[in-house]
Amino acid sequence: MSKIKVTLRKSLIGRLQAHKSCVKGLGIRKINHTVTVEDTPENLGMINKVKYMLEVEKIK
Repeated sequence: MSKIKVTLRKSLIGRLQAHKSCVKGLGIRKINHTVTVEDTPENLGMINKVKYMLEVEKIK
């Protein structure tokens, strides 16, 4: 299965609780923290919900 590299680029301060939960669910802890997650529908849904705060890169 392919992987996705996700980096948080904007602060979580003042965001909706649902958006904070999505970032936490992806395993991201703070700004500029990068994680590698599986390319699953669940992860893609969380990434899509908070894409305005993230930098996403596909890994082959």
